[in-house]
Amino acid sequence: MFKWQSIVSSRRRTAEQAVAVIESGQMVFLSGNCAVPQVVLQALVERAPELHNIQIVQVLTIGNSDYVSPEIADHLRVNSLFISPNIREAVNEGRTDFTPVFLSEIPALYNRELPIDVALIQVSPPDPHGFCSFGVEVGVTKAAAQAAHVVIAEINPNMPRTLGDSFIHINDLDYIVEVNYPLPEFKMSSPSPVQQAIGCYGASLIEDGSTLQTGIGGIPNAVLGYLHDKHDLGIHTELFSDGIIDLVERGIITNRAKTLHPGKIIAGFVLGTCRLYNFIDDNPIVELHPTEYVNHPFRIAQNDKMVAINSALEVDLTGQVCADSIGHQFYSGAGGQVDFIRGAAYSAGGKPIIALPSTAQDDALSRIVWQLKPGAGVTTTRNDVHYVVTEYGIAYLHGKTIRERVQALIAIAHPKFREELEAKAREMNYLPALYAGVSIPVY
Repeated sequence: MFKWQSIVSSRRRTAEQAVAVIESGQMVFLSGNCAVPQVVLQALVERAPELHNIQIVQVLTIGNSDYVSPEIADHLRVNSLFISPNIREAVNEGRTDFTPVFLSEIPALYNRELPIDVALIQVSPPDPHGFCSFGVEVGVTKAAAQAAHVVIAEINPNMPRTLGDSFIHINDLDYIVEVNYPLPEFKMSSPSPVQQAIGCYGASLIEDGSTLQTGIGGIPNAVLGYLHDKHDLGIHTELFSDGIIDLVERGIITNRAKTLHPGKIIAGFVLGTCRLYNFIDDNPIVELHPTEYVNHPFRIAQNDKMVAINSALEVDLTGQVCADSIGHQFYSGAGGQVDFIRGAAYSAGGKPIIALPSTAQDDALSRIVWQLKPGAGVTTTRNDVHYVVTEYGIAYLHGKTIRERVQALIAIAHPKFREELEAKAREMNYLPALYAGVSIPVY
């Protein structure tokens, strides 16, 4: 048995002592999602007035955003590679930086464009051999801890021990802060009637033996709710939440038909409740891996019948997808959408799906638009799009002409906007001048 107790004893620090090693001008990685090291981060915020030009690199964080407050912006400046709700206002006010990047490519930045000096992480207690698990967040954190010159780790007994490529040895933790607090929970709301309709259409595209990318939110939950008549589904996803547990317990998700990691649920991180944390704890069917592995498009494509379901803010009539901004206002980020859309496209029998409600703001705005808002980014190009799903049906766009795409997308737009969209399409010569309300088949 590895005698790790003496290492913990020699490297044990208070949070204040640990962050005292951080120096002005350094680049500090902050582990995210529900694994934010809260005690160490608070100690850094309190020390911030002593420091200058600290860049905090993060992806998505759950919890308070004291560390992006205007009062310490000159001391700690966040560079986020994805915009979570708790920092969205700071990004759009210019107090926080945003770096657009595909999720699969983030770890490669740590030794190049974003060299990490200090990594702030949270892990489980060590096992008898001295290995701590990254728990609920392996994706972008393991590579950061490996790249950092100094690793400051909170060890929390409430962090589940996840399996897979998800461990760091106690010898690789330079400073240890022992904590004991419950992980934050990310609870899912019940799907709305519109989301239920989208989920029903999305589930109709999923065949027995498919491997799924599942996300969080009303639409992914609604899709999962319509899968109870399916057989031998599998999971390969950047993240999953509580919604898959019932399907595992009912024998619907078995992972038996997977062509990559058969028998295993593969993910980079999880977001959910204590029920989920208990489910993944030391569970041999669940493996968490770094995002450069999970999200690599060609690895995703090794799963036959790979179904990737991703959301969007708006889709134009040619199939361009915006998922990360509302006009020039940044909203989220590319995340893993393009990784999985392309991976599913290369999969044998794969289906890349974009799913979104047909309207926004209580039906005041159409999400199927004749052009993206000025300043909006194209997250997924028209060349990558296969299926688009709204509560009005399914449009299949791959290999289709612009005219065919326009017809298919108008058919799944909200009825109150279809006439306007048709008029704009004729104005732009996307539709023949004589086209006027011809019956359009929905997939």
